[in-house]
Amino acid sequence: MPELFRMFGIRFFFFSNDHLPIHVHVKNADGSARFEVNPVKLIENAGMKSKDINLAESIIEENADLIIEKWNEYFGKK
Repeated sequence: MPELFRMFGIRFFFFSNDHLPIHVHVKNADGSARFEVNPVKLIENAGMKSKDINLAESIIEENADLIIEKWNEYFGKK
C-alpha cells in the first residue's frame, strides 16, 4: 500500500491493485474516504468528519500534480 504523505493527521495513499480513474485514499483516526484526483471529487466517505473531508480535499487539490506523478510512477505510466 504505497503511502504518498501524511498531513494534519491524515494519511494519503493508494492500494497496489488500484485502478483508473486516478484516485487517492485518505485515512485518519475517525475513518477513511476516497477522492478522484482530476477533478478532485469525493467518491466515498466512511466515517470522516466533514471538516476533515474538506481539509483532505484542499490538500489533494494543492498536491494533485504530485499524486498523479506518483500514481504514474507506481503503475508504470510515463
